[in-house]
Amino acid sequence: MTATTPVLTVASTSKFARITEGDLDLQLHYNDVGQGAETVVMLHGSGPGASGWANFNRNIEPLVEAGYRVILMDCPGWSKSDPIVCSGSRSDLNARALKGLLDVLGLERVHILGNSMGGHSTVAFALENPERIGKLVLMGGGTGGPSAFVPQPTEGIKLIGALYREPTIENLKKMMNVFVFDASSMTDELFQTRLDNILARRDHLENFVKSSALNPKQFPDFSHRLHEITAQTLLVWGREDRFVPMDTGLRLLAGLPRAQLHVFNRCGHWAQWEHAETFNRMVLDFLSH
Repeated sequence: MTATTPVLTVASTSKFARITEGDLDLQLHYNDVGQGAETVVMLHGSGPGASGWANFNRNIEPLVEAGYRVILMDCPGWSKSDPIVCSGSRSDLNARALKGLLDVLGLERVHILGNSMGGHSTVAFALENPERIGKLVLMGGGTGGPSAFVPQPTEGIKLIGALYREPTIENLKKMMNVFVFDASSMTDELFQTRLDNILARRDHLENFVKSSALNPKQFPDFSHRLHEITAQTLLVWGREDRFVPMDTGLRLLAGLPRAQLHVFNRCGHWAQWEHAETFNRMVLDFLSH
């Protein structure tokens, strides 16, 4: 940041919006950062304690400095957004929530970055609101179909489930050790902060477990409809992703008519965090050309 640019913090950019969209009537939390003619929305993954800021804190500043407005939506049932039990498609639920938020903010057209669950939700939103999307970036998610090579549920998804049922520091470390390729940079302070975020909203934990019991397949397979999405799409995957395997990225590449795929070696499920500098350069180039 330059000397005249204020330091970006989660607290200074924190906002709430009441949305009504279809059967939804709830309060969403989001972070609103920067100013610009074009807006980038970031949608986080489904891990316990996740939030827009936690998922994307290494990626916000370069976009703001490049002149974009950045919106980080906390999905229903995460962070400071209202709790919810989802018995249907979580992808479509989040897509409806995003439409409601964009309506409140008066944003007609946005670029979207979706990570994991956020990728599924981005695809769901694009299918129902094609006129409201610019370019799409999908990391580790986008369609809920099975892998041709890796048993389901994957190792990582099993560990997420265990953490939701028993939110302990031991289960958190087990999950994070699989979540990224190299967990050696993760400090005890980082683990404790994440655990504190998880335990602060036990209602979110309980509702996720209830939702999974009501409908184990929260993220439907959109493979048969991918051809309908004509937006330019950048797919980013980690070769060692143990949550959503790399062949899912290949299925997206085959189904999306204007997609390109970048694969990071020595990378797990969190490409935008593990390879932040390269990822940020790629996204800025993709959005601006």
